[in-house]
Amino acid sequence: MSVELSKMRQEILEIPDAVDRLLSNGADNIRHAAQLARDADPRFLVSVARGSSDHACTYLKYACELLLNLPVASVGPSVSSIYGADLRAQGALSISVSQSGQSPDIVGMTRALKRSGAVTVAITNNTESHLADATDAVLPLHAGPELSVAATKTFVTSLVAGLWLLAEIADEAELKQAIWLLPGYLGKAAQCDWTPAANAISGRSLFTLGRGPSLAISNEAALKIKETCQIHAESYSTAEVLHGPVSIVEEGFPTIVFAAGDAAEQTTAEAADALAAKGATVFAATSAVKRAQPLPVVRTDHWLTDPISAITSFYSMVESVACNRGIDPDAPRHLKKVTETV
Repeated sequence: MSVELSKMRQEILEIPDAVDRLLSNGADNIRHAAQLARDADPRFLVSVARGSSDHACTYLKYACELLLNLPVASVGPSVSSIYGADLRAQGALSISVSQSGQSPDIVGMTRALKRSGAVTVAITNNTESHLADATDAVLPLHAGPELSVAATKTFVTSLVAGLWLLAEIADEAELKQAIWLLPGYLGKAAQCDWTPAANAISGRSLFTLGRGPSLAISNEAALKIKETCQIHAESYSTAEVLHGPVSIVEEGFPTIVFAAGDAAEQTTAEAADALAAKGATVFAATSAVKRAQPLPVVRTDHWLTDPISAITSFYSMVESVACNRGIDPDAPRHLKKVTETV
């Protein structure tokens, strides 16, 4: 007897193809935006986004600071839309990320930054949107329609589009090659079996943890647990969790730790083991742990693309948790696909 897959599951399985479409069709847009950025020679970057798109921006913040040595600030859209302030953005490169490209506050802030002198780039799945019209350059995601409320393939393609742009600006040949090889890795990542972690998510609260670019993945994971499984999840840096949040850890407290093959992997593994020693049930996306339980992961050809593989594996797990709890992951309560905030 056939079992009908959720739209979320179908879209997770489509992630490799969506990334392949982006790579096949997005080069001209990437080169144009990269040339604008190089010509502007920005002194800093600002990002404009909400929700999952803001988590994508957190990932790009780390990637930018590590690749280009330029500081990145996340700008609150309400600064413009609610409070009416015009930021002085001369010398900035602005990256706005929105799957729909329609939220008035994102569009308004982007327009305000452009008026004040920033070079503006939009990453969106809707090239006919108000956001696309408001910017100097547009990076279409080429993800195709995303019908599940929970963003999966548009989040991953946002990561890839933004990272590709930064790699092009920095002319990082090794990273660009790793990006081109991602679809094959992501197909394997979507099949990783994280059942032990899924079985541990049975209470009302848990931690997700990461550091550096993997912190952005932790943030996205916590959001997805809340919106698809109706379970409270908090995301912390592994550098911060032991400074106060650890006080709520009790025996069996579930924790998922994200790590990449980067300079933070060892300290991340040590933090995972420290929580396990305090009684938490800790699962970690690294084999460097000694007390925590390692999860199967698909490492890519570059440490900056490893987190993209990890979130793909997580998505497969969290969809199964929602279904096992009798929750429709395609239509979480109180939510709709496009949320337009002012």
